[in-house]
Amino acid sequence: MSINAFKMDGLGNDFVIIDIRDNKINLSEQQIIKICDRNFLGCDQLILIDKNNEADAQLIFYNSDGSESGACGNGTRCVAYLISKEMNKKEVNLITKSGKLYSKILGKNLVETTIGKAKTDWREIPLSKNKNTKNLGIKIEDKNQNIFTGGTAVNVGNPHTIFFVDNINNFDLEKIGPKLETSSLYPERCNITLAKIENKKKISVKVWERGAGLTKACGSAACATAFAANLNGLVGSHVDICFDLGNLSIILEHNNYIKMKGSVSEIEKIKIEL
Repeated sequence: MSINAFKMDGLGNDFVIIDIRDNKINLSEQQIIKICDRNFLGCDQLILIDKNNEADAQLIFYNSDGSESGACGNGTRCVAYLISKEMNKKEVNLITKSGKLYSKILGKNLVETTIGKAKTDWREIPLSKNKNTKNLGIKIEDKNQNIFTGGTAVNVGNPHTIFFVDNINNFDLEKIGPKLETSSLYPERCNITLAKIENKKKISVKVWERGAGLTKACGSAACATAFAANLNGLVGSHVDICFDLGNLSIILEHNNYIKMKGSVSEIEKIKIEL
């Protein structure tokens, strides 16, 4: 099977995008895993673009382990850019499992997406039991066997837990991430972020993404981190989230709605042979 597709990334968070609006394609879980495999083609997530009468398009996200994801901020921004080129428009509405996401093309490769409303109720994360989502009291250990206790849980279309620590490089996220992601506390698994407050307007992060592992950038994690930091009184309503390859600017509005702004790559056309 030969499939026409696109490759894009947002700050290194990369995607294979397949347009199924005119040519319906049914991919098995194994085929999704194969496309995402770095030894084959490779990406953090696979995105399908489908038709929707209520928006410019509908998006379906798959993690590299084959599981479906409810939201993907950077992926949404990438597809918004692609659709804006196709339809020659600066404003794009996309439907996802988490609801309708509105994007604006602000300039060359610069896209702002309204992610929606952050949720903090334990049932909305979701957690398996009633806990204080502002401080879950989870213990994580750094490389020197020092114990840190904390964790703020937020849902921004998918579940996140953020730990605010003094040094994100002091922790082995490849060990901590998978253990917490699959903890019984999270019935739908969880994205795990280590965050360091640099100042009132800047946070450095490392992210373990549910179903994808360590990632160079994660849009929903950036939104969740900014919201959690603001909730804990650590930052204001405008904050830059810093990844290795660049920053995402997050704006927190009074109604808990979150806007995310950042660059996306150019669009690369590819062909997948399955």
